[in-house]
Formats: sequence, structure tokens, C-alpha cells
Amino acid sequence: MHSLSPFVEIVNSYFPEPHASLMNGILFGIPLKTTKHFYEDLKTAGLLHMVVLSGMNIGCIAGITEMFFHKFSKIALTLITILTVIFFTVLVRSEAPIIRATFCTLSTSVAIIAGKRRTAFYTLFLSYCFIAVVWPSWRFSLSTFLSYGATLGIILHTARKDCYSNENKPLSEKISAYLKEESWVSFRAHLFTAPFIYYYFKQISLVSVLSNVLVSFTIAPLIIFGFLTVTAGMIHQSLGTIPSILCYGLLQYIIFVVTYVSKIPFAMIKL
Repeated sequence: MHSLSPFVEIVNSYFPEPHASLMNGILFGIPLKTTKHFYEDLKTAGLLHMVVLSGMNIGCIAGITEMFFHKFSKIALTLITILTVIFFTVLVRSEAPIIRATFCTLSTSVAIIAGKRRTAFYTLFLSYCFIAVVWPSWRFSLSTFLSYGATLGIILHTARKDCYSNENKPLSEKISAYLKEESWVSFRAHLFTAPFIYYYFKQISLVSVLSNVLVSFTIAPLIIFGFLTVTAGMIHQSLGTIPSILCYGLLQYIIFVVTYVSKIPFAMIKL
């Protein structure tokens, strides 16, 4: 039985399918247990990466941590971010794709928090060299390239905390800045992972940019409220009801986007 079974069961108790599969995929990287039709729609929409723990997902965990503790000193913030990502990695099981994603995220997050963005490129490269030496079988795997591609795309974008560091901004401006930031982060991550997906699967989604922009802003809230649902649900079923309702609305929105975007003519090209 899967080591995450208690958490998965809690998620399944709050959500129907395919909502439960999406939530478990986003939180824990568990393979989708839904209809083949919906799985194909996710591929066509270019959103399958959402339910696989990659550099983007782990980077989102680091970004959320930075958002909540951005007032701390750089040393404290770095330590909290490292411990949070490591704890999450241990929680969701230390398998190859997750180790790779965690390794490249940690190797760059420290440099970014310290304000040395150029250093992040060097640490990302060095982390890949380390992996290539210690785990040579991982060097040319798709998940390795996806993790590092997504992380590279995030590094090339501006710091996430620029969106919330100015507390004097009106709420509407903060929300607008957040939506814009998440869209650009998702676009950058997608831009640097799309070539690998095309190379390995000989197919490309022509609507992936649109679908990623439409749903990118939901990932961080889903991770936050998803973990609140699981944590509260472990204490008592009723305690997780409110965060689960918020998650359900976001998941329903993602399903809506996937369903209709995947129906756009010539959405997918196979070569």
C-alpha cells in the first residue's frame, strides 16, 4: 500500500473524481486515477505537468514559504525554506523525480533569496553535474530535464516576492500583480520544458500557453488550502470542510478549462 494512503484517503473523502485525482497529483505527485478521456484532455491542453511533482511544483512550495516568511532575515528565510522543502520531500516519498526536483530547487532558492540571481545559474548547473556523477542513470531522463527546465524558467523571471513586498498597495493591485506574476512564471516554466516534451513524445500542444496562463494562478492556493484540508481532516472530518470547498471551486475551474481548451480545433499536433 502507498505510504501516502492516509493522506490520499482524506483527499478522496472530500472530493469526487476527477477532482480528487487532480488534488492528489498536485499535492503528492500521485499518478492520475481518472478516466483515460480526461487524461488525454490534460495532455492536449498541455497541463499534465501540473499533476507531476516537478521543479515548478517544488519551486511553488519554496515560493509559498518565502511569501509567508519574507519579513524574516535572509539567513532565517533560507533555513526555513530549506527545511520546508526537505520536509515536503520526505513526506511525499523520496523517489527519483522528487529528489531531482528538490535538489535543483534548493540549489537555486538559496541564491535567489540571498539576492544573487546570477549565482543561481551556477548552482543549478553544479547541481546537475553532481546528479550526473552520483546518479548517472538520471542524466538524460525526461523528468530530470523537466525539473531543470522549469527551474531555469523560474530563475529567469523576477522574484516572486515582488508581488507582495509592498504592503501599501491596495488589495486589488496585489491580486492583479499576483495573477500577472503567476502567469509569467508558468509561461517561463512551460517555455523551457516544451522542447523536451516535444522531443520525447513527438507531440506539441498549441494551446498549452493559453491553458497554462488560465490556470497557473490556482496552483499556489490549491497547495495551501489542500494541505489545510488534509491537516484539518486528520483531526476531524468537519474541520477540513471549508478549505476543501475552496479547493473544489478551483479544481472545478481547472476541469472547465481543460475540457473546453482541449476541444479547440488543432489543439494538439503529433509528428
